[in-house]
Parts: sequence; C-alpha cells; structure tokens
Amino acid sequence: MATREIEQDRWKDYFNHFSAVMGAEQVEIEVAGLDVGDQVEAEWMPLAGISYDPKDDMVIVDAGDVLQHTVRKPRKVYVNEDDNGIHSMDIECAQGHRHILKFKAPLALPEAD
Repeated sequence: MATREIEQDRWKDYFNHFSAVMGAEQVEIEVAGLDVGDQVEAEWMPLAGISYDPKDDMVIVDAGDVLQHTVRKPRKVYVNEDDNGIHSMDIECAQGHRHILKFKAPLALPEAD
C-alpha cells in the first residue's frame, strides 16, 4: 500500500469525486491526539459521502442520518491506497488531532432460499 498526500487546492474536487464513485462503503472513524487519547467515534457505519467546505474550512464525513463527523480547519489529508482502492484517510486538523477514516465494503449476503 502507498500513502500519498492530497494537496489542499484539490480537496473539494477530490472528496466530491470520491463520494460520487464510492460503492456501498462502511466507515470507522477514529480521533487521536495527545490531549484526547485515541477514541473511536463510529464503528463501521454506512458512509453517505465526504465533502470539503472551503468557505468554513472543514471536512464533513457524512454517515447518513446517524452521524456527521466534522474536521474543522484541516491541515493535511493523506490517503492510503493500493490497486484495490482506498483503504483509509488520515486528516490532520489545526488542533493536532488525527481523524482516521477506515473503509470497508459491507459483506454480501447470500440470497434467501
């Protein structure tokens, strides 16, 4: 797997494209920082999309009606990917926290008999 940084001037288009082409993904959201420790905010919830609002300088992770996770004043966005797709994102905010998004596709259930 390779990790690459997404430049700030590409965030809006990158997240819009990601949200448009993602499949039925699930997301786990973890926040880590010296002052907050390591906390899981959401465990494998359906991901509705990710967007960047340049006016308010925030990344919004939308888990549908259940949760909206906001990263205020993001400073860096890293994507961990390989030939199979994106496995995780790491978003650093101005407070020095890391907002780690892990992705997985939901398990396909066999058809009922």
